[in-house]
Amino acid sequence: MQVDFYHLTQVPLERALPQIAEKVLATGGRLMIVAGDAAQRAKLDQLLWAYAPESFLPHGQAGSEDDARQPALIAATPEAANGARHIALVDGIWRDEALRFDRVFHFFDEARIGEARAAWKGLADREGVERNYWKQNDAGRWEKAA
Repeated sequence: MQVDFYHLTQVPLERALPQIAEKVLATGGRLMIVAGDAAQRAKLDQLLWAYAPESFLPHGQAGSEDDARQPALIAATPEAANGARHIALVDGIWRDEALRFDRVFHFFDEARIGEARAAWKGLADREGVERNYWKQNDAGRWEKAA
């Protein structure tokens, strides 16, 4: 399984997440988007409908009878009611339950860098876990740093 740490330094989550979600959905994959805060989940719900004038990402918020049908599902916990094998942890908080997925996108900013480092170190000796650390350059492009 693969864990990608995304250090947000130039481009905010609101621009980075739709790019990742588009790539996952384009391959036919499903995505769980996890944020503990209800206000952040509501904001992400609106973002994914209108992040670009020519596009939207089909998704829903967890808790409805249609959860299983959603290509992307926004939730407070990493329970894949939509059968997702990809998960985006978007609030900067690492959750070990994410290791049940095939691929983890862990987004964090400067406020959560200490926690991200602890998660990175904690995964170092985990069998079957491939870690990648992505950092934005001055132009906002992702560069693999580790």
